[in-house]
Amino acid sequence: MSTPDLPAGPLHVGIQLPVQSQSTIYAEPWEATAGVEELGAVARAADRNGFSYVAVCDHVAIPTDLAEKMSTSWWDTVATLGYLAGITSTVRLLSHVYVLPYRHPLVTAKAFLTLDNLSGGRAVLGVGAGHVAAEFDLLGADFERRGPVLEDAIAVVRAAFDDEFPSAATATWAVEGFGQRPRPVHPGGPPIWVGGSSPAAIRRAAELGDGWLPQGPPAEGMAAAIERIAALRERAGRTDRPFAIGANTEPVYVGQPDWHVGRWCLSGAPEVIAERLRGYGALGCNELQLRFRSRSASELVDQIDAFGAEVLPLLND
Repeated sequence: MSTPDLPAGPLHVGIQLPVQSQSTIYAEPWEATAGVEELGAVARAADRNGFSYVAVCDHVAIPTDLAEKMSTSWWDTVATLGYLAGITSTVRLLSHVYVLPYRHPLVTAKAFLTLDNLSGGRAVLGVGAGHVAAEFDLLGADFERRGPVLEDAIAVVRAAFDDEFPSAATATWAVEGFGQRPRPVHPGGPPIWVGGSSPAAIRRAAELGDGWLPQGPPAEGMAAAIERIAALRERAGRTDRPFAIGANTEPVYVGQPDWHVGRWCLSGAPEVIAERLRGYGALGCNELQLRFRSRSASELVDQIDAFGAEVLPLLND
């Protein structure tokens, strides 16, 4: 199986877009009154500055008891990525992450095969098991079996990416005699990156995925997790395949901010920021997800432009 080439150089950066999802964990205050214009401006900034990907999340409906913390602003993943395909040209379009156990895997396959064609082969299917039990109940999905169901879904999606008439038999689904077009732009279809930091998620990424997207630091630490992924991939005979290893960096602000950006924000001169981010590469990461502090969409666009012009050229020196 082949996947689309990564941008030149071993260390790449992407961004989870604002506005589309507005959990209080990460959303900036200005996002509450923003819309498609701001979302598009940020995506175009990432595109023109050579970012590896832009990413959006996935939830269908938020239960009342979680709405204050998570908000109910979660735009549909595939519809949003389809819009982004039309206003960008080179940046890859990532679901971070798509909850496969919510849906029949052929529904997922059809959506991402279509997105892949609309974008000229830029789709990346980031997948996860999900975590909101009430949402599973609402959708008639099995929360307790979400891990095995995710693994079965990956197998069926892979089969659909590989063949127009896929043949797959798992404990959850059996698929035979049904075809899907359009076919993927690249042989094997969009790369599948597995999200999560639990031991099970790390194992799935190594054994089933084309990449790993941690959701916070794993319990054993990033270095040990990356070593375990390497060992599991070798045991599975998968070391000949391209593999993306992600990392969520601390918040970034290029330059000296004149407002409080938070204790853990990485700010200052481009050389200082680049040196810190190169440390992730030394661990074995090759896909860094950045989050910039900002007070408006225009400030976020300015930050992305500054990073692209002043920091990105230094990452792989």
